Amino acid sequence: MAGIKRKGAFETKSQPADIQKKLKKEGESHKLSKLVEPLEAETDSDPIIESDTTSQSGEDDGVSWPSDNEVGDSQNEVESWEGASEGDGGVEVPGLDTEAENAPQAKPQFKSSDGTGTGSSKEAHAKQKVERQERKAAKPNADSIAKSKKLWERLRRKSHVPLAERKTLVAELFDIITGRVKDFVFKHDSVRVIQTALKYANVDQRKSIARELKGEYKTLAQSKYAKFLIGKMLVHGDYETRDLVVPEFYGHIRRMMKHPEASWIVDDIYRGIATTSQKANMLREWYGAEYALFISKEPGPVSADLKELLAEHPEKRTPIMRSLLELINLLVQKKTTGFTMLHDAMLQYFLNVQHASEEMTEFIELLKGDEEGDLLKNLAFTKSGARLVCLALAHSNAKDRKHILRTYKDTMQTLAYDTHGHKVLLAVYDVIDDTVLVSKSVFPELVGKDPKSESQQQDLLAAATHLNARIPLLYPFCGKAKSILSSEDFELLDEVHRIRTATSKKDPEVRSKELVASLSPALLSLIVVNPKELVSTSFGCQFVTEVILGSPEGRESALEAIATLTTGDAETKNLLEQPAAGRMLKTLVLGGRYNPKTRAIDLVDPPLGFHNIFFEAIKHDIVNWAIGDNSFVVVGLLEAPGFSGADELLKILKKGRNRQRLVEVAGSSGMGHAELKKKKKGNTGIPEQEPDASSGNKGTQILLKKLDTI
Repeated sequence: MAGIKRKGAFETKSQPADIQKKLKKEGESHKLSKLVEPLEAETDSDPIIESDTTSQSGEDDGVSWPSDNEVGDSQNEVESWEGASEGDGGVEVPGLDTEAENAPQAKPQFKSSDGTGTGSSKEAHAKQKVERQERKAAKPNADSIAKSKKLWERLRRKSHVPLAERKTLVAELFDIITGRVKDFVFKHDSVRVIQTALKYANVDQRKSIARELKGEYKTLAQSKYAKFLIGKMLVHGDYETRDLVVPEFYGHIRRMMKHPEASWIVDDIYRGIATTSQKANMLREWYGAEYALFISKEPGPVSADLKELLAEHPEKRTPIMRSLLELINLLVQKKTTGFTMLHDAMLQYFLNVQHASEEMTEFIELLKGDEEGDLLKNLAFTKSGARLVCLALAHSNAKDRKHILRTYKDTMQTLAYDTHGHKVLLAVYDVIDDTVLVSKSVFPELVGKDPKSESQQQDLLAAATHLNARIPLLYPFCGKAKSILSSEDFELLDEVHRIRTATSKKDPEVRSKELVASLSPALLSLIVVNPKELVSTSFGCQFVTEVILGSPEGRESALEAIATLTTGDAETKNLLEQPAAGRMLKTLVLGGRYNPKTRAIDLVDPPLGFHNIFFEAIKHDIVNWAIGDNSFVVVGLLEAPGFSGADELLKILKKGRNRQRLVEVAGSSGMGHAELKKKKKGNTGIPEQEPDASSGNKGTQILLKKLDTI
């Protein structure tokens, strides 16, 4: 038997026949109040309307209807009800929509203070506030916490509190918290009081807090708010405090590294606070439960080098490697890849897998598996992580190297400026055979897509004179030069070069020349546009030297720009008198770098020819250069092979007046024999005191000796 239907919402169960007849008889005169008696009182959230059996009187009081909470807003608030056609027993209920829309809405009522039930929401909120304050006051140490928070409000405004008053406030604060620190540290507001107390306390007061919390540091590290207290305590504490806190983490490192709160404070302590031995003990726990239960107590430094441990106990290799990889994989899957301790553990694992083995292949896949690339990006900015990425690049095949390089898209400039990140770029230069790929992926981000634009020129100038960012720019030109690389860079590159002999096919010299050909136009353009800015710094002078010597072609304009500086204003000439500028000019004049092994100049090919350009620019002022701070540049002109103006230079210097100026500046040791004899014997026949040769111009002295011998 058909029942009443609601359009698009729900259906009722079949209604008894006598109810249907009654509804049909009443028709449009049927009132909403007869069918829906307790509309406001209905609270059932079930959208299905179920009819009860008909009452003895035949009334339809068993029909239930949706409550106000079930009736929607706007035009769907009370939808029309439709009965089925007479053929299937349906009955229409007209007028229901209009009456439902016009029904008055019940307003929320709140109990007033007199219990009449007619109070406003403001009174209710005030009552709730009073109840909340009463609950706070009933908690333990409520008075102490309230007083300490008032003191904290004053102390935290450092610039508004005089020193004498601050000392008084700190003393009052310690009177309150001493002996109760544990009651303060697990709440977000009261723990700030302890942090402020640590900040302004003296050494003894800080130590008292540290001792009072002894035994609770592991629990504090796992607290959402108290973990910051540990960091503050270690920052403002001393060695005694550090040695009090760190050992409490021993035996719990694996579990704490999985904890969402404790992992960050543990890694911060590992990275910046712990000693070498403490770091080793913390890292060894990654190798298995044995190293967590039995902390090394041997005298002397503790080692976490996995290779040494496996050499002593080769039978433990399988469980150690399994335990290490398990925790590494867990943290990687949880996307917590920024931990320094994780990077150290990953490096230890990679250094102890067999080359070209299934273990190594799976680990490289683990590095590549992070779709967002966060793992590889985070690794590049720590010491161990950068080394791991470089070794992974060296061991990978061409496809994997391309994948790793693509991960660092849009971060090349950030890598270049970083202390460790620039090493990844050097490894990319050395192991990827596809130099076109490197040129298109790396160089546009380092030098800009339009190097001639003013903004990108300024960015490139900043990189050229930066301690780290200049290294990826200069490395293709000068290779493993001690002038730009640190000892760590040398060791890592030596390791990468040993590996690439078996994994790369292209000749290193060919690879380097192809990279230089792609990079040199942008860098030479920088020298042409900004010669003065570059010469004003020592890094800039070095940049000019290496780029010009390393570029096989297109360097004529850059050489002209450097030579033109000699005819500039007084400020520019003063810049050229700096020692760094003198070294740059002498190297360019000689046409190559000095080789300490052969004690000779390694001339570039094709010849540079800067000596002729430079001599033409300073010919009118050559004597001042010969007696100036950079007199060795003039010496370099005389020694430069292929210098066509050597005779003219000697002729200018040998002129009597010019030579006399050289003698005066050089000191007695630079004089010729006749001049020295005449100087010693005065008119009275008594020899005069010789000038101190050590105070003379060394370059000028060398020039005088050359004039005497030529």
